[in-house]
Amino acid sequence: MQIAVFSARPYDRRFLEEANQHEGAGQDFQFVYFDAALDVHTAALAQDCAGVCVFVNDRLDAPVLQALHALGVRAVLLRCAGFNNVDLASAHALGLFVARVPAYSPEAVAEHALALVMTLNRHTHRAYNRVREGNFMLDGLLGHTLHGKTVGIVGTGKIGLATARIFRGMGCTVLGHDPYPSPAFAGIGAMVELDELLSRSDIVSLHCPLTPDTQHLIDDGSLARMKPGAMLVNTSRGGLVDTHAVIRALKSRRLGHLAIDVYEQESALFFQDLSGEIIDDEAFQRLMSFPNVLVTGHQGFFTVEALQEISAITLGNLADFAAGRECGNRVAAG
Repeated sequence: MQIAVFSARPYDRRFLEEANQHEGAGQDFQFVYFDAALDVHTAALAQDCAGVCVFVNDRLDAPVLQALHALGVRAVLLRCAGFNNVDLASAHALGLFVARVPAYSPEAVAEHALALVMTLNRHTHRAYNRVREGNFMLDGLLGHTLHGKTVGIVGTGKIGLATARIFRGMGCTVLGHDPYPSPAFAGIGAMVELDELLSRSDIVSLHCPLTPDTQHLIDDGSLARMKPGAMLVNTSRGGLVDTHAVIRALKSRRLGHLAIDVYEQESALFFQDLSGEIIDDEAFQRLMSFPNVLVTGHQGFFTVEALQEISAITLGNLADFAAGRECGNRVAAG
């Protein structure tokens, strides 16, 4: 059985092949790797493949799914947790098997959120460059002690819980908000309404899925309700944050710091080397002009342990499809 892997990077090949040797042993799965992202123009690359394996910025709207189905593709394997890039209604109508990796090393993303906070707060990225140039002055590097500060966790799933535990361990007061709260959060912090979380938190960290209800959860209104000078961290989905609203809040100095590992228009930028190109995304360029903004290119998941888990679960999902078994990670329409 051949599977077309889109948006494939060297690390995808490494970990999928390693997982195939163990999880797929004896099942004759063959991966065909493509650097290109999946869209209506590249769907033809999946000719002769029974399934496609895709990532967060691959496009699986109705025209793409129809094109894949016409080629004989019957399975969509998401090597990620989010599935907002898939038209599930169309997939269901076509009878396609769609499965995801619902959770993988939540600590990986939680630890990256902490790294972003610590870097911005203590200006270690600026200090690193200064010291390399022989500048040992401390002016401009003043930070805050995180012990005793209040951290708001929006979304108390596995990643949100892992993040909450880290900040609780650092001596922070932890607040949480989630329409479907995790019982495990009760031993870490207090669940509150979103407005209270925004108004009380020195740091707001987003860990929720992107849905119609959470699209631009952080907009002009919510930014106005945040504690003046607070830090906003997003390691979840770019569409949770209205970029233009954040720029306005940074310009007015209402928002103290911004750390993002995701960006709502990231599909045109992330996972590519554009160092020799002109980036014509004006909103992104404006963000990069602020000294109190830190951006990483969707690397929160990028640890050995997380990639091993993603690949192993993806192979398990593929094995379920091949055997016609029920799959616990299958994503249903609606």
